[in-house]
Amino acid sequence: MLEQLTHLSEKTRLIVMAIVMVTILIVVNSQIAIKQGIIENGSIMLLRLAPQDPRSLLQGDYMALRYVMATQVAQAARTAQINNGRIVVELASNGEASFAGLYQGQPLSQSQRLLYFRKRGDSVRLASDAYFFEEGQWQTYANARFGELRVSEDGEAVLTGLRDDHGNELKGSE
Repeated sequence: MLEQLTHLSEKTRLIVMAIVMVTILIVVNSQIAIKQGIIENGSIMLLRLAPQDPRSLLQGDYMALRYVMATQVAQAARTAQINNGRIVVELASNGEASFAGLYQGQPLSQSQRLLYFRKRGDSVRLASDAYFFEEGQWQTYANARFGELRVSEDGEAVLTGLRDDHGNELKGSE
């Protein structure tokens, strides 16, 4: 009898582990599908970058990104005492976004879009804060002045590239 209980508990553990693994795979793959949908269907938005170092000593050819707009968003979020939410950005004709205010359900004009933010401590995250590129290509990306985002209608963003001061896409040698 004890032998049967031990066997049953092993079988139960395997079933539970299988269920957990399948659940994790479903969640991860659904997140990938959501991001892929944003990349394929999202509108392009350019966020001006604050000065940055194009190389990370610990991670190689990698750029830590800071967005100029983040300081304004952090101040507005601190004043409103919120940590997560959406902001309204005004898009210029070249696609560059500028902070217009916190989103509070107001209607948007033709040139305005939503962008989701997350406040952590005193800093604000608007999109990915890191851009990895092929080793040896740091000089190409040192000229980055804009982060190129693809943004869904509800404000979720995916960083898709970097651009120079004239809005030209930066690409390493292929």
